[in-house]
Amino acid sequence: MAGGFVAFSGDSPAFQAKMTVYVFICVVIAAVGGLIFGYDIGISGGVTAMDDFLIKFFPAVYERKKQAHEDNYCKYDNQFLQLFTSSLYLAALVASFFASATCSKLGRKPTMQLASIFFLIGVGLASGAANMYMLIMGRILLGFGVGFGNQAVPLFLSEIAPARLRGGLNIVFQLMVTIGILIASVVNYFTSSIHPYGWRLALGGAGIPALILLFGSLLICETPTSLIERNKTEEGKATLKKIRGVEDVDEEYQSLVQACEFARQVKDPYRRLMKPESRPPLVIGLLLQLFQQFTGINAIMFYAPVLFQTVGFGNNAALLSAVITGSVNVLSTLVGIFLVDRTGRRFLLLQAAVQMLSCQLVIGIILAKDLGVKGTLGKTEAMIVVILVCVYVMGFAWSWGPLGWLIPSETFPLETRTEGYALAVSCNMFFTFVIAQAFLSMLCAMKSGIFFFFSAWIVVMGLFALFFVPETKGVSIDDIKDSVWKRHWYWKRFMRQEHDV
Repeated sequence: MAGGFVAFSGDSPAFQAKMTVYVFICVVIAAVGGLIFGYDIGISGGVTAMDDFLIKFFPAVYERKKQAHEDNYCKYDNQFLQLFTSSLYLAALVASFFASATCSKLGRKPTMQLASIFFLIGVGLASGAANMYMLIMGRILLGFGVGFGNQAVPLFLSEIAPARLRGGLNIVFQLMVTIGILIASVVNYFTSSIHPYGWRLALGGAGIPALILLFGSLLICETPTSLIERNKTEEGKATLKKIRGVEDVDEEYQSLVQACEFARQVKDPYRRLMKPESRPPLVIGLLLQLFQQFTGINAIMFYAPVLFQTVGFGNNAALLSAVITGSVNVLSTLVGIFLVDRTGRRFLLLQAAVQMLSCQLVIGIILAKDLGVKGTLGKTEAMIVVILVCVYVMGFAWSWGPLGWLIPSETFPLETRTEGYALAVSCNMFFTFVIAQAFLSMLCAMKSGIFFFFSAWIVVMGLFALFFVPETKGVSIDDIKDSVWKRHWYWKRFMRQEHDV
């Protein structure tokens, strides 16, 4: 997810509310969860490129790497090396189902605290690992932290924010993910020269934001929605007054009570998701997660240092190049924030598809033409590859990254929004795991053809966006069915079969 998460968004009446200092503190503390997620994404590729780490856990990969006439594409091909990265996302997929129940029964705040505890234990095991089993177990526990954190934090942010600021706070979380990736790249760059334990410092760095989240969560409150949902109505009303900074919260309080009562009436939301009228948001929501990963973005962000070493950069130069791509990712996300409600969702998806396709094709052509199984690229060609990777990251960061999360959050109806969004999250984690586990083997088997493989997927997703993804800019979230689905050339046929409950 180099793309990161976006919390639920929606239209609300103009309830009285102030942006209080307390809410600001709560948002900053909770958003640290996004920073941890981004750090975990970014740290893996740098660590797997460090010689000391490879000597300790993957000596066969190290021996292959240091050969004078090494295979450029296969020197990092090792299933256990890929498992080091991908195990986190498989664990997050499993944990998300437990985290959903924890969020509902215990609340958002305890779920975030559990996430930080998982993070700390995982960091301790991974950074202090004496063998492969400790290392992988540490990554699995970090994955549980990701699963619990990514379930609770976006929900917390959406429920605690004043309605008029909810969209901006969604993007703050996503922005923190990209900042976490950038910080990880910087940490990798400096720790790579610290021998022989630089990799331990890099992995241990995740403990700092985890501690901030753990102790910071003691200062924040539970959300009014969660309290009312668990029948703590008086406490919920008192908390609502505290976070809104006003005494007159009766209208919003009644709205929350009614919403919770309505949600309780839907006994089987997953069954409702299987009905024809739920098919448009469900299909789009799940396919966007597949397409988001098969743009190739996480392959590049996970393994940017390895990739740049493959095209001829030295170890430190490769890590520095990853810092550059991380900076581009952050800045381009800010561009996306500015453009998404001006140009619309479809325009950004289509424009970026063309941009990313062009970059992937040219990179593939350069590598196929100038980078053999042995040897390196010339300086000019290598620099062109770095520039093209940056332009590629730009396109993703203002389109398929944030919109892969935003569009599902605004297209599911209220009665299935939480469950539909949860399925989208699980789907994303699954395909993130698949790419992380398979990329290095695919790079070895397909060589420069890996970029043509992802190019083909970009063509497919571009056509899908052109014909099947409607524009939702400026459309009320409660009016999506009438204004979008019933008017779409393809999706309207499912609305005719609707059976209202």
